[in-house]
Amino acid sequence: MKLTGFELRRVSMPLVAPFRTSFGVETERDILVARAVTPEAEGWGECVAMREPLYSPEYVDGAVDVIRRFLAPPLLDAADLHPQAVAGRLEPVKGHQMAKAALEMAVLDAWLRARGESFGTHLGAVHDRVPAGVSVGIMDTVEQLLDVVEGYLDEGYLRIKLKIRPGWDVAPVRAVRERFGDVLLQVDANAAYTLADARTLARLDGFDLLLIEQPLGEDDLRQHAELASLLRTPVCLDESIISAKAAADAIALGAARVINIKPGRVGGYLEARRIHDLCRAHGVSVWCGGMLETGLGRAANVALAALPGFVLPGDTSASGRYYDEDITPPFVLENGYVRVPDGPGLGVEPIPDVLRERTTATEWLGS
Repeated sequence: MKLTGFELRRVSMPLVAPFRTSFGVETERDILVARAVTPEAEGWGECVAMREPLYSPEYVDGAVDVIRRFLAPPLLDAADLHPQAVAGRLEPVKGHQMAKAALEMAVLDAWLRARGESFGTHLGAVHDRVPAGVSVGIMDTVEQLLDVVEGYLDEGYLRIKLKIRPGWDVAPVRAVRERFGDVLLQVDANAAYTLADARTLARLDGFDLLLIEQPLGEDDLRQHAELASLLRTPVCLDESIISAKAAADAIALGAARVINIKPGRVGGYLEARRIHDLCRAHGVSVWCGGMLETGLGRAANVALAALPGFVLPGDTSASGRYYDEDITPPFVLENGYVRVPDGPGLGVEPIPDVLRERTTATEWLGS
């Protein structure tokens, strides 16, 4: 496949409500969308980098710059580009997994659309729908948290994930467990704790959680292994897993019994599939995390989450969880599940008028 060029598009997406984590509050997403253009088809990719480098070193302005200067040129120079070759062509550029993932996703989408094959079929999906969990940010009060959780359970979400940080951990988890009984429940610390907090984190063992996600710093694999030996609650790694190699190291060290696979964080959906295969071979559970994606990224995520090793509900919420109006036709909750698109490529496309209205800037790279 020969690329004609990439269109980079900045899209502003207001959130239905502020989303607070241990590293900040988001009220609006500044999203980079990449469109790969070929003579046969066009494909869409979504970069999950945030406006500021708080969750990871990447940020949207940086992603635009590195794509323009370093990542797009070797792909545009290729006489015959296969999606499997994208990662190799981009490997000389260190890091920037989210920017790389956006381009690979766009190329893969275009290639699959030209072949008439769906994302799910290509990745190896075995389900036509996936169970949906929802991520609940840090609230001002426990009472507010309980009201929000009740609303999501009423909508039909099958699993609740609570964001936690020091000072907002044991009390909100206890309140949710006492109020809602045996609902599937897990927590996400976004690397907010240190090993010195092990005693506090051990208090969460009494609440029968599915897992505690990324309690320590992203580069603390050894300390995660030590913490895992002190807790009954399974430790899940998120930010620490940037590649299949990182996943293999974490498994070997005993640092994780569960892994959250976020395709943008690991460099793309093909690397995400390799991590899935590795974890499945070693008996490590995986689930699909989310980064407040539009319908483009959500379509690819639910296709990935339909692979056989994804045994826990992911952050595959309905579009309305984050956006009043998505740039694609919305994903909706059906008895706690979200359907996997079965059309060519992602199976969804942006709605032209909505995309135009939400676009703040565009740039063309190519001939």
